[in-house]
Amino acid sequence: MSGNITFTMIKPGAVQNEHIGPILSMINDAGFRIVSMKYVKLRTKQAEVFYSVHKGKPFFKDLIKFITSGPVIAAILEKENAVQDYRELIGTTDPTKAAEGTIRKLFAKSIEHNAVHGSDSDENAVRECNFFFSYNERFAQDGNCMSV
Repeated sequence: MSGNITFTMIKPGAVQNEHIGPILSMINDAGFRIVSMKYVKLRTKQAEVFYSVHKGKPFFKDLIKFITSGPVIAAILEKENAVQDYRELIGTTDPTKAAEGTIRKLFAKSIEHNAVHGSDSDENAVRECNFFFSYNERFAQDGNCMSV
């Protein structure tokens, strides 16, 4: 069964290059509802916890350095089949291999300096939403936005 929420983060490069508006427009145009959103700058320890699944991998230190290099936009998105539909919208991690018209193809500079993060499973969507948003923030608009 597919859930109805996913998490996204517009990464520092896309924020710095003023791609927030176009990315959010693509998200809206694809039928997602933005449930919660915030502009934050991650500290190193926070980034290490968020990306702990990649700890020990060769790219981990560079990922942490990039994600803490500037502010990000964190958001909870809602739509039927949210995780899968959002993964299709953003494209593959490598922007050179991403499908034309996807967010990563349009706005990412490289694998290392990707434009957006998107949850890869319903379970991770809930975990990632909980990492960035408190109960009150998640349920400010409607009481079922966290059901999966």
